[in-house]
Amino acid sequence: MESPFLLGEMTWEEAGEAIRESDFIVQPTGSFEQHGPHLPLLTDSIRAEHLSRMAVEEAWKQGLKIYLLPPLYYGISEHHMRFPGTITLSPETYLKVLEDIGGSLARHGARRLVYMNFHGGNLPILQAAAGTIRAKHGLRVYIVHWTTYARKYIEEHLKPSKTWGHACEHETSMIMLFRPELVRMDRIRRPNVKARAKAPTFVYFDEITDTGGLGDPARSSREAAEIIVSKTTEDIVKLFREILEAEENLYKGGKG
Repeated sequence: MESPFLLGEMTWEEAGEAIRESDFIVQPTGSFEQHGPHLPLLTDSIRAEHLSRMAVEEAWKQGLKIYLLPPLYYGISEHHMRFPGTITLSPETYLKVLEDIGGSLARHGARRLVYMNFHGGNLPILQAAAGTIRAKHGLRVYIVHWTTYARKYIEEHLKPSKTWGHACEHETSMIMLFRPELVRMDRIRRPNVKARAKAPTFVYFDEITDTGGLGDPARSSREAAEIIVSKTTEDIVKLFREILEAEENLYKGGKG
């Protein structure tokens, strides 16, 4: 097989052996939502597809047994629903989907599941799912929000504006790298972003930005994206090793 880490390209016999022997199964999580006037609805899921695969492929080269599931293209996107094209799952539906995936993997002998996430709106439900799956199925679930590990490199190499975070210089740079034909370069413009209260609350995106985006996408750079991706991929592979080492110490004696 050209890509021996892709579970979806295996037969059931191959998949059974792979899941039982795996160090991790990785589930990429994205979204289907507006990303301003210049980026496609699948922006987060394009990032999920490419960046998860790069991390798993590098881990595989370094001897880790990590297998990759297809991305979840839908997520929690109610806050973008006032922009046409956005599709959201309810929290209840998303939690159930995540639990069913985890339960299926547990029944096949998996020990660890990683949600590699590319949409901030998914995080609360991913965290809830991790606890539910562990309690019901015994499967250890880890959440790797890719941008958390990329943040220092984004700030170093893109020097983004203070409001970056959605359809911004970061995400535009990534789509320029992976799917440049989908970037509407002539529609890039800096959004008018309104200040928000510091106390957490729910807001629709049209209440805070006129374009649906944040940051300044005019600062985007394919070259910077290549550096950010390379360094972040290295850090995430290190994280996989750190998780295994931490578990070895935590569960000595067979408990957990």
